[in-house]
Amino acid sequence: MSTLIDLSPVLEAPCDYRDAVCAFKRRLIECALREQRGNRTHAARALGLQRTYLLRLIRDLGVVAPPPPVRVRGRPGE
Repeated sequence: MSTLIDLSPVLEAPCDYRDAVCAFKRRLIECALREQRGNRTHAARALGLQRTYLLRLIRDLGVVAPPPPVRVRGRPGE
């Protein structure tokens, strides 16, 4: 991935190891989803994960994923 992740919010919050790891995973997944414009398949590939595992992580970690872009079929006025 080409984008650096800002860890300052994670490091400032007093939390235990497990909370810090979950927060890091959440931010990493959110970053990948933003870079891939919400495409979960491409985000999973960029992270080196299986798509189904990424979907489980999104659910379990409460990741706020951007909605996938709206697909427009055909040209307007047709």
